[in-house]
Amino acid sequence: MQVPIKIALVGNPNSGKSSLFNALTGLNQKVSNFPGVTVDKKTGTAKISEQLTGTIIDLPGTYSLYPKSADELVTYDVLIDTNSADAPDIILIIADASNLKRNLLFCSQIIDLKKPVIIGLTMMDLARKKGVEIDLMGLERELGVPVVAINPRKNKGLPELKKNIELIAQQKFGIPARDFIDNKGLANEVLEDVQKEVPGISDYAALHIAANSSELAFLSHQQKQNISTSLQQRKFNKTKVQADEIMQRYARIKHIMKVAVVEKDPLETQLQTEKIDNLLLHRFWGYFILLVVMFLLFQSIFLVASYPMDLIEAGFGAISGWLTDILPDNKITDILVNGVVAGLGGVAVFIPQIMILFGLITLLEDTGYMARISFLTDRLMRQVGLNGKSVMPLISGVACAVPAIMAARNIENRKERLITIMVTPLMSCSARLPIYTIMIALVIPDRNVLGFLSLPGLVMMGLYLLGFFMAIFIAAIMKLIIKAKEKSYFIMELPVYRAPRWKNVGTTMIEKAKIFVVDAGKVILVISIILWFLASYGPGDRMAQVTAKYEQLQKQTTDSVELADLDRQMGSEKLSNSYAGVLGHAIEPAVKPLGFDWKIGIALITSFAAREVFVGTMATLYSVGENEEDNDATLREKMSAARWTDGRPVYTLATGMSLMIFYAFAMQCMSTLAIVKRETKSWKYPIIQFVYMTILAYVSSLAVYNIFS
Repeated sequence: MQVPIKIALVGNPNSGKSSLFNALTGLNQKVSNFPGVTVDKKTGTAKISEQLTGTIIDLPGTYSLYPKSADELVTYDVLIDTNSADAPDIILIIADASNLKRNLLFCSQIIDLKKPVIIGLTMMDLARKKGVEIDLMGLERELGVPVVAINPRKNKGLPELKKNIELIAQQKFGIPARDFIDNKGLANEVLEDVQKEVPGISDYAALHIAANSSELAFLSHQQKQNISTSLQQRKFNKTKVQADEIMQRYARIKHIMKVAVVEKDPLETQLQTEKIDNLLLHRFWGYFILLVVMFLLFQSIFLVASYPMDLIEAGFGAISGWLTDILPDNKITDILVNGVVAGLGGVAVFIPQIMILFGLITLLEDTGYMARISFLTDRLMRQVGLNGKSVMPLISGVACAVPAIMAARNIENRKERLITIMVTPLMSCSARLPIYTIMIALVIPDRNVLGFLSLPGLVMMGLYLLGFFMAIFIAAIMKLIIKAKEKSYFIMELPVYRAPRWKNVGTTMIEKAKIFVVDAGKVILVISIILWFLASYGPGDRMAQVTAKYEQLQKQTTDSVELADLDRQMGSEKLSNSYAGVLGHAIEPAVKPLGFDWKIGIALITSFAAREVFVGTMATLYSVGENEEDNDATLREKMSAARWTDGRPVYTLATGMSLMIFYAFAMQCMSTLAIVKRETKSWKYPIIQFVYMTILAYVSSLAVYNIFS
């Protein structure tokens, strides 16, 4: 069987690289890390022809071969190090035809590495709208490499692209015959010295090794020392050489643009994108529209999802009642109904909201609006020690803090990156959504404000905005504490507005729901079973004493109502005397000032594994010890009926608000702490993060409980 050919996918950000990767690989993808670095490595398998398959390596986007951030450095290392495990057989460059001049700089640098290259031109339709006509044959002739027009979103040009890959694999196309510029002339003697140390590399690769030898991990200590000696002897001026190189490249690009590209006067055409940006990036209306978009997003999460959520909740209640009726009354039935089904029901009921949240976020990304949010908020971000690039991790934190913190790698300034990592977990992630939802349903009236605004939806939006503004406040404090001399600049290319790819939105919704069910479901299922055991058994003979006590009382009456009441009291007292009850009562004094009872205290502990475990914990605790006739009741109904020993309801408005505020600020996620440690390479920052967020959550929750009481 033929070994798959390795193809590196490179290009500027927003050039269509990810779309092509998805089009070529379909579902044959996996995500891991590049060796030795915490940067995502997306790889996939593509069928090039009947005889040939390709391993596609999607490298982080970059504007040139001069890396400025951790992810750009990964692209640089893979392309420069010919002995890397990811060293490609073919480099597939994705270039935006509507911004060809800028994209050609990176293309020209890749060409001079002297590896087999194909250029895929995307956004040809947009180029034509701008009045740009590209002579593909002329461009191919000038560059000396195959050029193919492609549209990955519509699968156009992919057969021709695959044909060119196959021809290179068959060695019918070679490496570019000539250099794009005279690289040798930039530093002839230095390049010869480097090529003696690292044989078989191109002149341009030798130039980069000379400029960055001290930072390249694949060079041995001796090689670095020899190259350093040569640089000193030859008086190599890195800055001057790089400036000369860029000037020569742009001079050649200018010639190519004249020969192969026809452009209209830019004043003749005003793109629809520019017209839309005049409104969406307006200094006043832009912020107003952003708030409206966020409001609609959270109203949709709450209102649209309510119907399927009610059906799922009622369905699991019916399943519990049905299983109780048909199965014998024993421990196996008890653990199945009150452990497994109750735990899984606590997860499944929130699937609609998770799907809607991720679907709407994908919609904002796909249309190009998400990048505009970064520009709108850059001024605010700078005032608190961040910049516009920090917005993307913060927004991503609404989905999950783990990938959001990893997304902070593209922030070049170390101080801004560190502050972003430290405050991102304050954004309300999807794991908090189940807690918000069940508490809002319990304590917030289901009515409209001003006749058309859903009050539960407004509360939900308020919780998300609270997380954002608290993140801004903490960032402002950290700006004063963390010292740095680096200056930062915010440069980001705005993608054009596009119609959303509904298939992509649907696929994302399904995949995220699957991840939520599998990842959260496994944890919740295990914890539910452990909790069932802890809630069903107790230390010593406590449980036997409770049973004997109530059996004696039941013998003294024949009234069915009294018997049912005694049965309910026995279940409640057994739960209080179980292992879970003993632990809960031990921690209750610490959480009671916040309005929490011992059951909530247990849930606070178990949800350190993952916040969404809170709901599964409550489902198990409120299922164990209940009467058979209560098995088909929903979790909300059970929690609504919960009472303190003096008869007061547990879940009042004060308790509900206190609990939501606690979870809005608390660091209840071990995975997030682990990723912060990995990204900062120190336990100091996750410890600081855990301590400050726990104190913030406790103090805020205490204040809110007293205010609403």
